[in-house]
Amino acid sequence: MFRTLLALILLVSPTFAAEWTYIDGAGKTVTLPEPPTRIIAHVNAAAALIPLGIRPVGVFLDGPPSVDRAAEGLDLTGVEIVGRGWYELDAEAVLALDPDLIVTEYWPREGFYGGAVGDAAITDQIESIAPIVGPAQGKSVVAMIEDYAALAASLGADLDAPAMLADKAAFDAALTRFKSAMAARPGLTVMAASPGSSGLSVAAPSEFAELSDFAAWGLDLVVPVTDPDSSYQTLSWENANLYPADIILLDDRWGSRTAETLAAQPLAERLPAVAAGQVGDWPAGWIRSYRAYAGQLDELTALIERSADLPFSP
Repeated sequence: MFRTLLALILLVSPTFAAEWTYIDGAGKTVTLPEPPTRIIAHVNAAAALIPLGIRPVGVFLDGPPSVDRAAEGLDLTGVEIVGRGWYELDAEAVLALDPDLIVTEYWPREGFYGGAVGDAAITDQIESIAPIVGPAQGKSVVAMIEDYAALAASLGADLDAPAMLADKAAFDAALTRFKSAMAARPGLTVMAASPGSSGLSVAAPSEFAELSDFAAWGLDLVVPVTDPDSSYQTLSWENANLYPADIILLDDRWGSRTAETLAAQPLAERLPAVAAGQVGDWPAGWIRSYRAYAGQLDELTALIERSADLPFSP
């Protein structure tokens, strides 16, 4: 009788949670007594985890939500904003949320965690509250999405949930359309750039995850001679027409700022792509979900389909 009663108690009692261990992009191993449930996330991490069913209790941004592209489409209702800019994390707000874990991204090139915790003093202060972990920023957005999926699964996400399968199917379909558009327009050359008041900074595709993906999928991207210790080659506006480009993609991580900068520069009209109106968005550094990636691929596909090969003279 006692053994039967004990068995029944064990069946209806909560089971002891298994220890949770995670090895992050920096190679750091974090072990907690049980899977964390109270998570504070950098906006990029939130953009990855929320579509996977992991909802943070707090989020820290790189700038105002109105211009932080990673926050677009995220339902942050009830999620406390504990930082609104780089190095502006509110430690008291973090402490008040009593987090189990802080999730951001590790930047291998710089050797630190990104976002508001990207400073040694801030990192030490925050890690006295909860450990900081995160996937590494890498050479492929798809790889980063998969890294986040593995993290989400360890936190209890069901990766076979209908919404997640639908997002992946939408991405696969968008990628198929993108590849078909490129196959139909094999001569098009594309330049990713960030315009400024004094010149045009041309991005090296290998230095940016989404550009590396585009190149791997067959997009012919301009490869500049980068400036020392930089991911760009910055050209004066007088010399901005150094590379042939049928399409120019503008860094859009802060919304329409770069498009406004380009429009305000009279010398930009010397660029054939600008004169022809063959200018679009470069989703620089903020895509973290299949849902967002599908939308951006469809926009780029539409631009490719309406663009023509342009004559070039340096």
